[in-house]
Amino acid sequence: MKTIDLIAQILRREGIAHLQCFPTTPLIEAAAQAGITPIICRQERVGVGIADGYSRVAWATGTAGAATPGVFAMQFGPGAENAYAGVATAFSDSSPVLLLPLGHPDDRQGVFPLFNGVRAFESVTKRVDRLTSPARTTDVLRRAFAALRMGRPGPVMVEVPADVATQEVPDGDTALAAYRPVPRIVSGPDPRDVHAAALSLCTAERPVLLAGQGTLYAGATDELVELADLLGLPVATTLLGKSAFPESHPLSLGCAMHAMPLAAHRFVQRADLFLAVGTSLTRHFTVMALPPGRTLIHATNDERDFYKDYLPDYPLLGDAKLTLRALIDACRDILETPRAETAGRASSTPGQYEPHAARAERRRTVAVEIAALHEEWLTAWRPKLTSAQLPIDPYRVVWELTQAFDPEDVIATHDSGNPRGQLVPFFRTAAPRGFIGWGKSHGLGTGLGLAMGAKLARPEKVCVNFMGDAAFGMVGLDFEAAVRCRLPIITIVLNNSAMASERRAMPQAEAAFHTSDLGGDYAAIGRALGGHAERIDDPAQVRDALLRARRISEDEGRPVLLEFITARETASSTPGRNCVP
Repeated sequence: MKTIDLIAQILRREGIAHLQCFPTTPLIEAAAQAGITPIICRQERVGVGIADGYSRVAWATGTAGAATPGVFAMQFGPGAENAYAGVATAFSDSSPVLLLPLGHPDDRQGVFPLFNGVRAFESVTKRVDRLTSPARTTDVLRRAFAALRMGRPGPVMVEVPADVATQEVPDGDTALAAYRPVPRIVSGPDPRDVHAAALSLCTAERPVLLAGQGTLYAGATDELVELADLLGLPVATTLLGKSAFPESHPLSLGCAMHAMPLAAHRFVQRADLFLAVGTSLTRHFTVMALPPGRTLIHATNDERDFYKDYLPDYPLLGDAKLTLRALIDACRDILETPRAETAGRASSTPGQYEPHAARAERRRTVAVEIAALHEEWLTAWRPKLTSAQLPIDPYRVVWELTQAFDPEDVIATHDSGNPRGQLVPFFRTAAPRGFIGWGKSHGLGTGLGLAMGAKLARPEKVCVNFMGDAAFGMVGLDFEAAVRCRLPIITIVLNNSAMASERRAMPQAEAAFHTSDLGGDYAAIGRALGGHAERIDDPAQVRDALLRARRISEDEGRPVLLEFITARETASSTPGRNCVP
């Protein structure tokens, strides 16, 4: 058994069913022989994105097994170099992707100017290792899967030198027989810290719960809902955490980022306490800044998040699901409410801090106010959401998307720039990973790979990526990979023939040289690549085109590209600006 064959067999034992890859590596053939389906992309950055999208969706839903990562393999040198941007995106978003690049043979390691993958990827991976001997294969792969499944997620790389890849493994059959899949191990916070935080939470007058994507990886949606219902907590999510809390829930504020619903903005600004769970609270323009002077309970599974950008009053270190369960139990103890569901017994003792009836009234009052703010916000936006202007208002496309598809059926993702700010506030999610939010590294075109990976993990879902013409210019040829691999995603391209946001940064260059102008017939490209594609310039045809796209993608199994000719409208990067049009 060669090293590469042992790696493929270990991947199979770890639940890996697909190998994203490009352009050539002996692992492709070994994986195919092991029953793993190769998914060949057109460029490495998109291939990493497919693996990234697969990880986020499969990990959250469990449809492909417990904590199953996407895997991307590539050649040494140019292959690894081209993958770097995709890996940086996965690292910035803490996405668990296994990277298996070839490496230069041992006798060429460190020779100038050959690309040194281990050194280059150290800053954008959670762990990086080089397989120096066939005999070390099981140990190195076991450590890689342990790093993927424990603690804060992130990409993990194992470089396999080209000569080591084809060498025989001593007692390979014995080594494979002894290999056991690595379990996911989590831990919870100190009970004393939980009690102190719960006491502060129960006595706050205007608390807000902020859920990050750590709650998605922990599978903690049920606990989020239970705690919110128990205390009448309004709940916002981060961009990466969007879909962790159902936005159809009456206590949902929506996603709190630079472009946010009015309810999120209003409740955040007047909060006296924040319970931030599963989020790093990294200061970034896509992340809502917490107002100063508020009490902060910060729950994360990575101690590096504490005291980084905010000073928590109650730091809680542990898995989001275990932390939320501990907080629920502590709050019930403090409030002395009936505990039949959690402890098998009930109590008629009045609540110590707030009677049950008063909490129920608080929940009702909060829900009524949220509903009123949502209606006020939508009323203000409705002229744009239903606009009949020409070129098409991009918000009309967003609105028709929300009306055409049941959010229970959809996994949607945005792209960088205006499409993110236009889509995120209005697309309401109903289930975990019904939306893939991303963006701390802002790689234009990332959404295409994420949507393909999501479709690979959940083929029964309608997977939509919402992108601009600049993003399509980066990665558009990989629409052919979706066609070839029969991944019937729906790609929405907002074509305003410009880099609309960048125009503000270079007014003189724009006026004199039209530096922001772009051009192209992207529907024609989509058809040439083998998909179904349409170009729509009439706002009255937007919804019909979306419904047609779904029918074709589902009935014919073909990817669909819809190119909408839109106005050059930008989404504001000013916090709270998108509360009103």
